[in-house]
Amino acid sequence: MSKIFCIANQKGGVGKTTTTLNLAAGLVKLGQRVLMIDLDPQGNATMGSGIDKRSLTLSVYDILLESATLAEVRTQSAALTQAGCGYDILPSNRDLSGAEVELVALERREKRLQQALTAVDGDYDFVLIDCPPSLSMLTLNGLCCAHGVIVPMQCEYFALEGLVDLVNTIRQVHGNLNRSLKIIGLLRVMFDPRITLQQQVSQELETHYSGKGQLFATVIPRNVRLAEAPSHGLPGIVFDAQSKGAKAFMDFAKEVLAKFDKI
Repeated sequence: MSKIFCIANQKGGVGKTTTTLNLAAGLVKLGQRVLMIDLDPQGNATMGSGIDKRSLTLSVYDILLESATLAEVRTQSAALTQAGCGYDILPSNRDLSGAEVELVALERREKRLQQALTAVDGDYDFVLIDCPPSLSMLTLNGLCCAHGVIVPMQCEYFALEGLVDLVNTIRQVHGNLNRSLKIIGLLRVMFDPRITLQQQVSQELETHYSGKGQLFATVIPRNVRLAEAPSHGLPGIVFDAQSKGAKAFMDFAKEVLAKFDKI
């Protein structure tokens, strides 16, 4: 049975897509079968995986509207496959914005993705869902089929404020729609140890979440090579495997895999 994780945070610009791409590539390097789902209409995870969102004939939009099956939509990047990090991709583009409006009047509107995934449950060890930075019908579809949520966050004051809202959202979905949903862990990203505030926020997270097993030990540093990688259609792990950011994400993939049996 696949482990399905949403990478989510209602705050934008916190590294959700970077986390999704590099965790997917890292898990494949560790011998896992991975499906990456791009639920954001911006299509950044699609482009960052080497797939041109402008030339798509089918996308996640077609799955949610049930005009195509998951097996028909999934694709792979030739460059990632050649690099030994080939994961399957459910791509997205601007068409997905229309799904927000169209789903409102449909039956099982929040369960469409879950239904599609049941058909390929045995095909993957991990399914990673890159969610948009809002509590939308798209995010709800991701949360309703997930076993847990990985929360990338910067060690800043406003990130802590946003975390409270996200935890409340997860509790509501857990109580009303998906009893399996839980926080798998918080991942500190874009961390700069030279900034005192970031050190303080990191320590506060350790105080409140380490004891609950909800804080990943791995810390992802702020790294230029990770930021450059998407423009080349590659995760940082593939673009520059020797960079500090890539090595940190490999450590993170190993930590997720080690935690796998406990989830």
